[in-house]
Amino acid sequence: MSTSKITATARYLTFRLGDELFAINVAKAREVLDLSHITRVPTAPSYLRGVVNVRGNAIPVVDLRHKFGLPQTADTLTTRIIVMDLLIDGESVVVGGLADAVHEVLELEPNEINEPPSIGTRWRTDLILGMGRRNDRFTIILDIERVFSTDEITLLAGTAETAA
Repeated sequence: MSTSKITATARYLTFRLGDELFAINVAKAREVLDLSHITRVPTAPSYLRGVVNVRGNAIPVVDLRHKFGLPQTADTLTTRIIVMDLLIDGESVVVGGLADAVHEVLELEPNEINEPPSIGTRWRTDLILGMGRRNDRFTIILDIERVFSTDEITLLAGTAETAA
């Protein structure tokens, strides 16, 4: 039986970074975009690839590989931008996350989700809501709003405004 923080059936958008499969609650995902031109922003932090134009709005794009300390790779035909609506300190923020590939929307029951392991993981467990189990494979369910600190969100919002 699971003791995960997740207590209700929910749907998750799954995406790949390197060899790992991650997921975020589908309610946080606004849309998935094909990779388009990303405008670099001078003096932006290294994890910020730049901004993209989404229907006239400058949306900051964070390289999730870099954010999680994974080695950089070239973008491919499967690279996608996940546009997310996040609520950070009571403020709604729109951020794009660059993923190697987006897979599917997956529905998981609470009994299909384990607590993240307390040792032996290379990921910060405070950023993980649980480990979804499906077909003998684990999916790391992220608390995507905790992935970004308040200072980072302020910086991202400022960068998007400057670029606009």
